[in-house]
Amino acid sequence: MVREDGAAAVTRDDVLADFGRYLRLERDLSPHTVRAYLTDVTSLLDHLGGELGGLDIGALRGWLADQHEEGKARATLARRTACARTFTAYCHRRGWLPTDPGLLLGTAKTARSLPSVLDQEQAQAAMEVPAAAEPKELRDQALLELLYATGVRVSELCALDVDDVDRERHVLRVLGKGRKERSVPFGLPALRALDRWCIHGRPLWARAKSGPALFLGVRGGRIDAGTVRRVVHARLAQVDGAPDMGPHGLRHTAATHLLEGGADLRSVQELLGHASLNTTQIYTHVSIERLRAAYRQAHPRA
Repeated sequence: MVREDGAAAVTRDDVLADFGRYLRLERDLSPHTVRAYLTDVTSLLDHLGGELGGLDIGALRGWLADQHEEGKARATLARRTACARTFTAYCHRRGWLPTDPGLLLGTAKTARSLPSVLDQEQAQAAMEVPAAAEPKELRDQALLELLYATGVRVSELCALDVDDVDRERHVLRVLGKGRKERSVPFGLPALRALDRWCIHGRPLWARAKSGPALFLGVRGGRIDAGTVRRVVHARLAQVDGAPDMGPHGLRHTAATHLLEGGADLRSVQELLGHASLNTTQIYTHVSIERLRAAYRQAHPRA
């Protein structure tokens, strides 16, 4: 591929490598997001036949139209639209494109479906399933209590270190998206479960490679997101009537129960680490839907 101003050629691999470095170092995006964006850009370059010079608004719309015809979900199309806008802006700044065609690209809208959540009785039942005194059961109980108590993301949970738990103040130090740090309170049940794990469970699994990680896998390394998801699915499968959900479902549940208990929306936004209040507002719709369901069931004139 050759620059429009006649400068030295830039290869497809150069474009992907440079854009990946930009996403990691300047945008500070998570490894998962970087991989997704590079996959999208690879698809776009394939659509262009590897020639960056053919990237204009018509090519962008044609690429997205192909994705739509392939049956891609609206959320996927929205992400690929956002990726395309980021990519074309970057290419324009680098001098690889004379103009930024992404500026002419509309923003894809995603349907905002209401998340599945546990009701308070189901959440209590999930937290009160008897746990044995083995390290795995102690760890699983502690991470479940912490997920429900704080609403942290699974990636944030896995990244926790022992020193991130302030036992005296009942506060968790969390490093969220964009490396933004926030403090999240938790209650006595979570503290008791954490103490049992840290005193009676973690020392039995700790190895030299464990470092400061709060939650460990059976081989002593830092726990991974896949293990946490399996733990959550397995526990909820033991609760009658509970929907099948992963750690993010417990995050939705925590937010919904906070609002139902009287917490204001901005406090919930801060606790969850949402950059925009619009993201948090979906939980008000969840609460309203639950209220409507209760009304329809209970009121004689519903």
